Amino acid sequence: MKVVFLHGLGQTAQDWQTVAKNMLQTDVDCPELFSLTNGDFTYSSILSGFEKMYEKTAEPFVLCGLSLGALLALDYTIRHQNKVSSLVLIGAQYKVPTLLIDLQNVIFRFMPGRSFDSMGLSKRNTIQLSHSMRSLDFSRKLCELTCPVTIICGGKDRANLKASKQLHVLLPQSKLHIIPGAGHEVNKSAPEAISFLINSL
Repeated sequence: MKVVFLHGLGQTAQDWQTVAKNMLQTDVDCPELFSLTNGDFTYSSILSGFEKMYEKTAEPFVLCGLSLGALLALDYTIRHQNKVSSLVLIGAQYKVPTLLIDLQNVIFRFMPGRSFDSMGLSKRNTIQLSHSMRSLDFSRKLCELTCPVTIICGGKDRANLKASKQLHVLLPQSKLHIIPGAGHEVNKSAPEAISFLINSL
C-alpha cells in the first residue's frame, strides 16, 4: 500500500527522509508541495496540484501530513474519501486561527529574505501562501470523514496541542498520540515514533 507524506510550511520533502527510511512499505511518496503551484503560491493552488497528481491513482493510500500538510491531507480526504485508506494528521489544525496567521505574517515581513532560502519559497511567496490559508475551516465537514484517523502531536507543540485534542473528540474513529519531548516538527524530532505508528496501521 502506498504512503504519501506532505510536509509543512518551512519544510521540504527531504524532512520526511528518516521517516520514509523506517517504513515497512516500499511504496512511499514525498511530493514537493511548492512545485505543484504553477507559480500561484496559494493554498488552493497547492491543493489543486496535489489532486491532479493523484487523480489516476486507483488503490487507496495512507495520507500523512504535518501542519500545512495536515490541512491539505484533511481537506483532500474530505473531498476524495475513496482515495484515502487511513489519514494521519501531525500538528494539525482543523480551523486556522486567523490571529495566529496574521501575527505570523507580521513577523515574516520583518525577517530578511535570506531567512526563507531553506523553505523552498521566497519571502513574498511565503506570506502569500500563509495569507491564503487564513479562512480555512473544516469544522462542519469533519462529520463526513469515515476513514480511520491517527492524530499525532508533539508534547511541546503548545500551538497545536489543544486543537489536536479537540480534533480527537470531534472524530470518534480517531486515535490520539502525544509524543513526549517532541515539538511541532515531529518528523524531525521523533521520526521513529511516526514510522512506528504508521507501520502499525
